[in-house]
Amino acid sequence: MNSLPIIDISPLYGPDESAWADVAQQIDAACRDFGFLYIKGHPIPAERIEALLSAARTFFESPLEEKLKIDITQTSHHRGYGAIATEQLDPALPSDLKETFDMGLDLPASHPDVLAGKPLRGTNRHPQQDGWRELFEQHYNDMQDLAKTLLRAIAMALDIERDFFDKRFEQPVSAFRVIHYPPRQTATSPDQQGAGAHTDYGCVTVLYQDPAGGLQVQNVNGEWIDAPYVEGTFVINIGDMMARWSNDRYKSTPHRVISPLGVHRYSMPFFAEPHPDTVVACLPNCSDASNPPKYPATTCAEWLLSRFAATYAYRRELEAEAV
Repeated sequence: MNSLPIIDISPLYGPDESAWADVAQQIDAACRDFGFLYIKGHPIPAERIEALLSAARTFFESPLEEKLKIDITQTSHHRGYGAIATEQLDPALPSDLKETFDMGLDLPASHPDVLAGKPLRGTNRHPQQDGWRELFEQHYNDMQDLAKTLLRAIAMALDIERDFFDKRFEQPVSAFRVIHYPPRQTATSPDQQGAGAHTDYGCVTVLYQDPAGGLQVQNVNGEWIDAPYVEGTFVINIGDMMARWSNDRYKSTPHRVISPLGVHRYSMPFFAEPHPDTVVACLPNCSDASNPPKYPATTCAEWLLSRFAATYAYRRELEAEAV
């Protein structure tokens, strides 16, 4: 239980149903045992990752006043730049030693959801950096496709309709995030971590991490184990929403980032989330008389907003103003 499985998902891009079933079974076992796994054999090219990292370094190295032109605390739909210590994932520790850029599905101001004031809907707020918008919007779309491929395998493992998640991921609230972790010696206190211990809020997370290290996952014995960089892979983990959907058949596992010494760390998680109005309730094959549903039904937006309010002070202030 001290190392995470690495699963080749390339058969999910072929027609062999038995190969699909084998991959689905491997993913199912990893989600039950760990809530974490690595995938290889995905279609995202290494050149894309390098282009994203290069653009991110340029952005995060720019003056603070430039980054704050897209300050995330000045939006209602959680897009843009988050300064260091904006986020506090572990309420028992100081705010996190990281800065972020967040984007989602780009909807124009004229879109009905935006006009209706639906939460987490709106336009992206990109830095004025040559080629940034096109690069990041294309990557967002490609990561959404990768996540939906994984979700089809999960649907097979759960013995529900193959397109169950596809139907619910039309115009999703999935988020792509780039995170910069400064070296640990820049912390304001010995207790300040890159990212405090937490579980992810949503459905499935698809994470690229660079070779700097620092990601740790809690195993079933409550011990912190390293989840090191593995070239050519993404780290996949189950979030709270999928745990609720699966009635805890799949684990939403605590994890954290200990900022490395002497180097800057970059990671790029893609948080795959459905349409905001999607009802999240126990799936048909995940409960029985001896294992009844553990969680009340909720919607994607209701759940995510409740978790955001617990993590971001500016979200709590926004909610207080709306009351």
